[in-house]
Amino acid sequence: MKLKYLHTMVRVLDLEKSMAFYRLLGLEETRRYENEQGRFTLVFMAPPGQPECPVELTYNWDGDDGLPSDSRHFGHLAYEVADIYATCQHLMDNGVTINRPPRDGRMAFVRSPDNVSVELLQAGTAQAPAEPWTSMPNTGHW
Repeated sequence: MKLKYLHTMVRVLDLEKSMAFYRLLGLEETRRYENEQGRFTLVFMAPPGQPECPVELTYNWDGDDGLPSDSRHFGHLAYEVADIYATCQHLMDNGVTINRPPRDGRMAFVRSPDNVSVELLQAGTAQAPAEPWTSMPNTGHW
């Protein structure tokens, strides 16, 4: 049986705010579909050079009362990053809470404005543990 990854879909409450979050992660819009009859917009965002790996942001024009509860989402998205510390610092500098800091130099978790958990993994081997990350506590959940 042949299987091909297509995309991961997450529902979003505020399309612009969510797109800004995924841009901070380095994703870019690759495709957009607006459906007036269904009253929704789909925005596909992917890492540069990887259009085959998108996340689909589904925005319902009339709102979604179930958001941003965890019950409307799945486990998490995961992205490999070149420098876990620089990535987390960039996100923090732009107002994103690091829910699970990269104390081990390998893994961190953040949440999107719609409460989607995003795992960040250091490419290759883990970096040496370093401050402020090693002593930073968890915030919330992931």
